[in-house]
Amino acid sequence: MKPPLFIASSVVGIIAGLDNYLYAYGMARLPVSTSALIIASQLAFTAGFAFLLVKQKFTSFSVNAVFLLSIGAAVLALHTNNDRPNGESNKEYVLGFLMTLAAAALYGFILPLVELTYKKGKQEISYALVMEYQMVMSLFATLFCTVGMLVNNDFKVIGREARDFELGEGRYYVIAVGSALIWQCFFLGVVGVIFCASSLLSGILISVLLPVTEVLAVIFYDEKFQAEKGVSLLLSLWGIISYFYGEIKQNNKKKMKQTPVTEMPQVDSNPC
Repeated sequence: MKPPLFIASSVVGIIAGLDNYLYAYGMARLPVSTSALIIASQLAFTAGFAFLLVKQKFTSFSVNAVFLLSIGAAVLALHTNNDRPNGESNKEYVLGFLMTLAAAALYGFILPLVELTYKKGKQEISYALVMEYQMVMSLFATLFCTVGMLVNNDFKVIGREARDFELGEGRYYVIAVGSALIWQCFFLGVVGVIFCASSLLSGILISVLLPVTEVLAVIFYDEKFQAEKGVSLLLSLWGIISYFYGEIKQNNKKKMKQTPVTEMPQVDSNPC
């Protein structure tokens, strides 16, 4: 990895660490309905920044996909309980709202920024280089979060949380380590999709995760499958099918334009 790309990936990592802090702080002070609605706006931010940073071209199918997926995620916020923490002041509530909105916008900025660094990195991007990019980005994001935890003395609380964990102290650490590994695979997939396709597609696939997660919770945790979850899943599937249908249609048009037209050989009318 050349220095320009290393610097770019480290800056993206620091921004990602800041985004993690904003999400953690903001969502802890908001009810489920409000936070779900704000997070649903993330795809719209991704689409907007993709247009500004990497000149993403939109078709009617991609615009339809962004709209349907955003609405599908927002539908999950309907009829949820207003679980605003007791004793929380209006100032803290407003601050949580603004920080969650800033987190959604910032993550929508990160995805096109990664795509921009690929294009401006002054070196050929390969699969191995994408993995290096992910490693450097995650390293700086971890350093950023670690400094914040040290300043706030969060490491001293881990032992107490593990002892109070209902499933047992050992399982607490297993879940913590397992979650970290799964999130690393997730972020590797995110930067990989950007490498293979675009930041817009990466944002679309992330948005699909929300209704899918709700459905999996019904299967594995016996949660109620409410009408909102069914509508959200339907809209999300419709959105992603619309996107891929548009991409296939665009690729077929490009292939037809690139296929040379074979001219029939002219036959001499006077063979003599």
